[in-house]
Amino acid sequence: MESSSDEEEVRTFVQVVSEKYNPENFPYGQGIGIVLLPSPPGSPVKDRLFLPSILVLNDCGISKAGDKSDIATFCAHVVEVDLSHNQLNDWGEICTIVSNIPHLDFLNLSKNPLSGVELEPSMADVFSRVRRLVLINTHVSWDTVHTLTRHTPELEELFLCLNDYTTVSESQTSCLSLRLLQITENQLQEWAEVRKFGLMYPRLRALVLANNSVSSVGDSKETLQRLFPSLRSINLNNSGLSRWEDIERLNFFPKLEEVKAKGIPLLQPYSTHERRSLLLAQLPSVKVLNGGAVSNGEREDAERFFIRFYQDSLQQDLAERYRVLVSKYGQLAPLAEVDLSPRCTVVDVRWGDRVEAVSLSLEQTVVELKRHLRALLQLPTNGIRLFYINREMCSVLGPEELKCGSRALHSYSIRDGDEILVVPKAKSDCSQGPSQGPLCF
Repeated sequence: MESSSDEEEVRTFVQVVSEKYNPENFPYGQGIGIVLLPSPPGSPVKDRLFLPSILVLNDCGISKAGDKSDIATFCAHVVEVDLSHNQLNDWGEICTIVSNIPHLDFLNLSKNPLSGVELEPSMADVFSRVRRLVLINTHVSWDTVHTLTRHTPELEELFLCLNDYTTVSESQTSCLSLRLLQITENQLQEWAEVRKFGLMYPRLRALVLANNSVSSVGDSKETLQRLFPSLRSINLNNSGLSRWEDIERLNFFPKLEEVKAKGIPLLQPYSTHERRSLLLAQLPSVKVLNGGAVSNGEREDAERFFIRFYQDSLQQDLAERYRVLVSKYGQLAPLAEVDLSPRCTVVDVRWGDRVEAVSLSLEQTVVELKRHLRALLQLPTNGIRLFYINREMCSVLGPEELKCGSRALHSYSIRDGDEILVVPKAKSDCSQGPSQGPLCF
């Protein structure tokens, strides 16, 4: 009798490990670092399998731990485990796995259904050695997050992205070890929620808030210095910042040296160059902006650009920074406008008895000029030669043949009033130049 189709197979950690790293699938023990040691004769254990130090078991349907003695046997050397995209919804099963991997440093539980499942504090000590913990898209509660951070004294990196958090629940116990918090793609809007991270993680060095809707940086200099004394990097990409005042407040973080602020409403009216320059001018201590290192020359250019950009229409919230930069560089004259459009000149093109005034783009090449003249003057499609005649110097220099097809016209220093002589290619040697009579007119 067939089993019901509604019954789902229960997959255990032990089962998946045994299947994925079965020595029969890797007969030579190559490629994944497996070492297979024979056991002593007569031993009830046939062969002991030592797994690689990094286990990747994502999307394997795991919902249970399996026999803990097997986990301990297999995972004595394991330091990293990726269990993302599985079906683990019981912290008891997760704790059984973790407690039997004595050197576990990195644990990824992303996209396991942990919403509404609480971790009992009495079980949490098994996470004490974990330094990097990934809980992306698990919808794990803040209570469980706090239970974990209280029992992981070595935790340095915590990933809480895509958990639909709209608020942050404070913990009564701070986590002094945490250096990196990544909480992107949530629903945080108020700086009052972000402020709580400073209280809970006072030694935080990197805070990744990208793709939240945080609309301001709403604390005083004294408060930000007290809450985030060690913060070196902040990512505010695609946040809701809309005032220069919020950018100015980033300077209140005493050790901040890297900022990401792409996709914010404040910068939408500006060009790419203007965005980077205006941000740099406002952030004098930042060494890396939007992923790009800042040189001393770029900073000076940005600060000078800031002065010129606002000298005729200064915004009130930029007045103090403008005053500081003017005291540094003085009042700057506007930059001269440079016309970067393709250069053109008007020359006389002579073909036999015909003379036509033609406007030429000096950016085009000799080959392009020949095509242009054929189309414009209805010249024959067979071979022609072009000679450039400098009207002022023709008596001294004579005509210069335009031989190199890839050479740009501007390299010949052609000017208005000069001439281009068109002659057919002769079958005989034409190295002596055109035979059309005098070339100075």
